[in-house]
Amino acid sequence: MTAGLDRDTLHLVMGTLRDFAADNLTEAYLLELDAEDEFPEEIVRSMLADLGVSLLFIPEEYGGMGASTFDVYRVCELLARIDVGVATGVFATFLGSDPIVFGATDEQKELWLTRLAEEGLLMAYGATEPEAGSDLGALRTTAKRVVDGDKITGYVINGNKQWISNGGYADLYTILAMAPDGPTWFVVDGDTAGFEKGKPEDKHGIRASNTASLSLQDVAVDADRLIGAIEGQGLVQAQSVFGYTRLMVAAFGLGAGWEAMDRAIPYSAERIQGGTPLSEKQGYTHKLIVPNVVHLEAARAYIEETAARIDAGGHELNTEGAIAKYMGTLAGNAAADDAIQALGGYGYTKEYMVEKIARDVRITTIYEGTSEIMEMTIARDRWQEHMKSRGGYYHDRAGQLEALAAASPNVGADIAAVAAHALAEVMEQARIHRLTRNQHVLFRLGELVSYAECSGALARRAATAMAGSLPDKADTRFTPEILAAISRVFAREAALRVALDGTRWVLGAAEPGAVDAAGFDAAVGTKAVEQAQAGMIADMDRIADALYSRA
Repeated sequence: MTAGLDRDTLHLVMGTLRDFAADNLTEAYLLELDAEDEFPEEIVRSMLADLGVSLLFIPEEYGGMGASTFDVYRVCELLARIDVGVATGVFATFLGSDPIVFGATDEQKELWLTRLAEEGLLMAYGATEPEAGSDLGALRTTAKRVVDGDKITGYVINGNKQWISNGGYADLYTILAMAPDGPTWFVVDGDTAGFEKGKPEDKHGIRASNTASLSLQDVAVDADRLIGAIEGQGLVQAQSVFGYTRLMVAAFGLGAGWEAMDRAIPYSAERIQGGTPLSEKQGYTHKLIVPNVVHLEAARAYIEETAARIDAGGHELNTEGAIAKYMGTLAGNAAADDAIQALGGYGYTKEYMVEKIARDVRITTIYEGTSEIMEMTIARDRWQEHMKSRGGYYHDRAGQLEALAAASPNVGADIAAVAAHALAEVMEQARIHRLTRNQHVLFRLGELVSYAECSGALARRAATAMAGSLPDKADTRFTPEILAAISRVFAREAALRVALDGTRWVLGAAEPGAVDAAGFDAAVGTKAVEQAQAGMIADMDRIADALYSRA
C-alpha cells in the first residue's frame, strides 16, 4: 500500500507550483512560446531539479518523495491547468523513468533513480515507431548482442523512434528494442555516438513541448543498460504501468478542461446579452457549461477511485486506466471546445487562451494510446468478464449500486444501476447474435462501458461526500449536495446512452428480424431509463447556481 504525501505536503507542493507558474509562466509568455513553437527547456529543468517535481515519482529509498498515484494525479491536473505543453515536458520524464521504476534491478534503480533525484535529469520514453504507432509489439528497432566468449557484454541498437516527447533535449532515454529474446528496454545516454535527434515536429498544439524523432545507428550500450537484466520483458514492463500512466493523461484532460471552464464561467457572468448576463440564460449555461462540468467530474470520480485502488495495491488496472483516460480526455476536449463557443469571437482569438487550450488538450486523446485503442482495450476486457460471468458481471454491479441507493438515496446510484442492467442486456444480445464480429460494435461497447462505470464511480463519490468521508487529498470544489446533483445528471445521460445507443447497435448489427425489438426494449429497461430523466433540468439549475455562487 502506498500512502504517499500527507495532505499538507501535497498542498505545499501544489502551492509552490502555482507560485512558480505565476512568476515564470505568465499568459503572455505561454502565448509567446506557442507562437514561436519554443520549448522552455530551462523552465522545465528548473521544475524538475529546483522545485523537485521529479522527486514525486521516485521512491524515498532513492532520494525521492515517494508520492502516491493519488498525489501525482493531483499534480498532473494542476500542471495541465498551467499549460499542457509544459506538463508534457515534465510528464515525459515521469514516463521515461517508468521502465526503471517498475522493471529495473535493485542495482539499476539505485544508480538511475538516485541520479534522477540528485540531478533532475530530463528523460524521454522511446517506444513509438514510425510504422508501429500504438502497437508496441510491431517493433523494428533491434538490439544485437555483443558477445565476448560466452558472456554478453553489450548491445548494438539500430532503428528509429517517432513522436518522442523531450526527444530533442533529454539527457537520458529509455529505448524499447527487439533483442534476440524479445522486446527489451535499454537506458541510453543522449550523447551516445550514433544517436541522432530529429528536428522538432511542427504540431497543432502543445507547442511548448518538444516532440522529435530519434535515429539510432549502431548505438552501443553496455550490458548493464538492459533494464531488468533479462531480455524479453519489455512489453510486460510497459503494460504494467499503463493503468498508472493513462491515469495521468486523464488528469491532463481534466485539468485543461477545467481551466477552459474556469475562463468561460466568469466571462459569462460579466457578458451582457439582451439586458442580462449570459450566466442567467439556460440556453447558454445548460448547453455550454453545466454538461461539461458534469462530464469532468464524472471523469474525476473514476480517476480518484482508480488512483486509490492502485495505491491500495491494485495490480495494473489497465482497463480502469483506459476508462479514465478515455472519459477524462474526451471531457477535456469537449470542455475546451465549448469554451471557445462560450466566449464567441473572443474565444476564437489567440489572445484569450481558450483557443490554445483547445489545441493543446487535443493531444490527450492521441498520446499514450488513442481513444480508439482505449475503446478496444475496455471492450475486450469487459467482454471477457461478461462471458466468464455468464452475463452476470454488470447485473452484479447494478445490484451493488442498488444497495448503495438504499443506503444513500439521491446520489444517482439507482439510475446508475439502471445503466448497468441495460449494459448487461446489450452485451448479452451482442453475445447471442455474435455482434462483436463487427469491430465497430465492439468499440461502441467500450464507450458504453465507460459511461456506465463512470456513473457508478460518481455515485459512490457522491455518497462518500455525503458521509463526510472523501479522502483528505481529494478535490472538494463542490458541496456534497451539488456533487449528488452532478451525479444524478450524469447517471441519467449514461443510462440513456447505454439503452438507446445499445439498442441502436444491437438492432443495427443483427440480421433483420433476428432480435425481438419489443422484448429487448423491455429487457434493457427503456421505460425505467425514460422515467429516470425526471428532474434533469432542476438538477442542472442547481449545478448552475453553484457554479455562479447564486443562492
